[in-house]
Amino acid sequence: MELSVVNIKGEDTGRKVSLSDAVFGIEPNDHAIYLDVKQYLANQRQGTHSSKGRSQLSGSTRKLGRQKGGGGARPGDIKSGVRVGGGRMFGPTPRDYNFKLNKKVKQLARKSALSYKALNNLITVVDNLDFAAPKTKEFLAMTKSLQVADKKPLIILATANKNVYLSARNLPKANVVTVSELNTYIVLNAKTLVMTEDSVMAIEQILKA
Repeated sequence: MELSVVNIKGEDTGRKVSLSDAVFGIEPNDHAIYLDVKQYLANQRQGTHSSKGRSQLSGSTRKLGRQKGGGGARPGDIKSGVRVGGGRMFGPTPRDYNFKLNKKVKQLARKSALSYKALNNLITVVDNLDFAAPKTKEFLAMTKSLQVADKKPLIILATANKNVYLSARNLPKANVVTVSELNTYIVLNAKTLVMTEDSVMAIEQILKA
């Protein structure tokens, strides 16, 4: 698949970049995507939720009533979960939500997500992306020139660029990442991808391995 390379003003540079079919043209695997996104979201969970059971409360352990003859259920101590102010029964406890996912499955998921974007013509390639200083106005002008301002763009850079990152930080719909930070979730969460020529080569080099 070939795409025209444009500059940040949206003007055609006359060059074309060829997207590898092994990365951007595979048959997408929806189950691999599901597993990778599930793992990513699970890793975001802190797992620090906690509640106190009856053994963790301070209070008397005195039996509040006689065992039989009270006309009701057998009474326990004041920390019982059935009483107001008692411990919580079967409440949440701290846990780790992480789970293992094979490297090949994760690579397949990333290639599937990128292939979906390529299949729907949602990839724009720019020759270079840099600003002399952090300017949100310049970043907005660039997205309008590329016709992606209202499309929740994901800007993919080969290496970190502080000026580009700071220029987009105040925009709720735009996101800037490097190739090393790329994952299935953020690719699918974006409506369109804006990639530099260098980032295309870096992605293909990583995912072909």
